[in-house]
Amino acid sequence: MTTIDRVEPATSSFRSIDVQTQHDVEQFLYAEAELLDQQRYTDWIELFTEDVHYWAPTRMTRTNRERHREIADEDESALIDDTLYYLRGRVRRYTSGISWSEEPPSRTRRLITNVRVTRRADSDELDVTANFYVYRSRLERHQDWFVGERFDVLRPTDAAATGYPYHIASRKIVLEQTTLLAPSLSIFL
Repeated sequence: MTTIDRVEPATSSFRSIDVQTQHDVEQFLYAEAELLDQQRYTDWIELFTEDVHYWAPTRMTRTNRERHREIADEDESALIDDTLYYLRGRVRRYTSGISWSEEPPSRTRRLITNVRVTRRADSDELDVTANFYVYRSRLERHQDWFVGERFDVLRPTDAAATGYPYHIASRKIVLEQTTLLAPSLSIFL
């Protein structure tokens, strides 16, 4: 009988999270998805910190040698690059009835999977990575889907006061698509 060496994860990139924290983070992400699918944008916007950066960098197809340059850096082009001020503006526009791209509103369904949580060094903030699939149906026959990975920084809050155990301090949305075939990106991801 041979013994197989067990490979341990690198300690610099892995900090164990207890089961309760993993569960709480997953439930938070599912509750957020529900708010968006129910078009409760004014409730959804309250999940963010005042200093949030919500962005979706562009993606380009690259050769294997240049794959490290596939996703734009923060100082390069982005599909979305919002602070809380701009997110609130988008919420006001969507809920006002004057946003032509969302009148009548889209019907959406969000699936959040493969949630990975690590604790930041010397901080109570959490790094959360999750895969997502957003299906959008609009008008009679229009359908779009957005697939990708999200990188969130969650900051613990007083759940008794806010209703939620975390606030989103940062969100990076990396879409799998390099060219969006949807006529607009008028939904939140």
